[in-house]
Amino acid sequence: MTTPIAKSDAEWKALLAEKGAEPAAFEVTRHAATERPFTGKYEAHWEDGTYHCICCGAKLFESSAKFDAGCGWPSFSEAAVPGAIRNIVDRSHGMVRTENVCANCGAHLGHVFPDGPTETGLRYCMNSASLDFQKK
Repeated sequence: MTTPIAKSDAEWKALLAEKGAEPAAFEVTRHAATERPFTGKYEAHWEDGTYHCICCGAKLFESSAKFDAGCGWPSFSEAAVPGAIRNIVDRSHGMVRTENVCANCGAHLGHVFPDGPTETGLRYCMNSASLDFQKK
């Protein structure tokens, strides 16, 4: 996948370390790992502000779109900016899901499911390690 921002693994590791990202951030964002449910710092986080890609800073979600899905990961009903998130068919682990990546740098964010409780009907289930929060 081609994105506007491309870096080597060493460059991503250095950038994430410089930002003070969670230890799992590199594996989550660059190798599509998943943090364990109910362990991420934004799962039960309810401050007003915006969520951005930890790798490139692209704006991804508004706090007003966040809801408690009870799944153990931060969940959102819609992206903050059209086109900020790219969907990719994910056939790993014996199932078919829709993976979400940052359209700007290709960072793995999580998955989207068509079972959300809001009018969009979507549940963007994100890894906290892929996000950075900016308080309003």
